[in-house]
Amino acid sequence: GYLKLGQASPTLSGGEAQRLKLASELTKGIDKGKLSSKPTNKPNFYVLEEPTIGLHQKDRLKLLQLLRKLVKEGNTVVVIEHDVDLIAHADYIIEMGPSGGVKGGRKIFEGSVENLIKSKKSITANFVKKAIGA
Repeated sequence: GYLKLGQASPTLSGGEAQRLKLASELTKGIDKGKLSSKPTNKPNFYVLEEPTIGLHQKDRLKLLQLLRKLVKEGNTVVVIEHDVDLIAHADYIIEMGPSGGVKGGRKIFEGSVENLIKSKKSITANFVKKAIGA
């Protein structure tokens, strides 16, 4: 309620700008046929890179709920993310590493969260364990 229609984008906070970008992109993919009397199922493929940057924790939870809804509706969602809480809720994880640049780009782990926290090779596993309280 405090933002005004037509407000200049440089006056937005990082989180506000991120939410606006996400909303704009995700609404482009809405299947308008779902709103008609004869809905059609047209799944979309979303690739989001670091969508939680600049978002408040409450907004991260809303994003997670939205991503779950998109998947439930038959869409495919791929997220490139460092946010451990979001990783902990993933259906499938591919961890790349072990570092960045020339020391990165190799697959360290692939599988479910349950298998990730058991992995001896994963760098992310200990952080995810803490996030889920395991």
